[in-house]
Amino acid sequence: MLRTPFPDQITGALLAMLAMSAIVAARYFASSGIFAWLGERRWPGMHQGMGPQIRREIAWSIKSAVIYGTPAGFVAWGWRELGWTRIYADASQYPLWWMPVSFLLCLAIHDSWFYWTHRAMHYPPLLRSIHAVHHASRPPTAWAAMSFHPWEALSGALVIPALVFVIPLHIGTVLAVLLVMTIMGVTNHMGWEIFPARLVHGPVGQWLITASHHQLHHDRYECNYGLYFRFWDRLCGTDRGLGCPRRGAAGRR
Repeated sequence: MLRTPFPDQITGALLAMLAMSAIVAARYFASSGIFAWLGERRWPGMHQGMGPQIRREIAWSIKSAVIYGTPAGFVAWGWRELGWTRIYADASQYPLWWMPVSFLLCLAIHDSWFYWTHRAMHYPPLLRSIHAVHHASRPPTAWAAMSFHPWEALSGALVIPALVFVIPLHIGTVLAVLLVMTIMGVTNHMGWEIFPARLVHGPVGQWLITASHHQLHHDRYECNYGLYFRFWDRLCGTDRGLGCPRRGAAGRR
């Protein structure tokens, strides 16, 4: 049963939320900055003339970092101080096979949530008023990974914090899910394909989303809504194949 925090614990919860927001922001600057730098190293000038767009992406992303960090910090504080959530630190508490299974389960649930909320965001009134912030990045860059309207950011910020109340997850599994979420979010938007052509165009690429797949979504809007996997796009007939990032495997087809 959840224990209720006492008034003198509220300060600790607020500090945890502020700290987690700062961590999410630092993670954003580190991951987006590294991949943006790598892109410039490989193709000097690829961001030339995109300064105003990148500044907008960063401004929206800082707001998103607070929205993502606030519930995550509150849940992390509740786990440590009050025993909330089903996160566990002792790997022997569950069979070892549960760690990879729970990892894949989290990705599948997150991907499903993302697909359907993303499709909803393309309902014309929501597209114009909310999702247009993200699609203002034309073409998207590595800095667009968290460039969302606050309402859209909120729709994505609650998924992982909610899952830890339902599914037993080792702390390492939680960190692995967050790592994948960060890397895929950045690499799907950075404008070039990091994965080798044999993966993108091979059997794995038929089910895995990379920059080549997500680029087509930013080009056409009405397709390729998934985050990690192409399962829902294929099942619902919204998969239109691969686009052509400015550089990389898809561009060498």
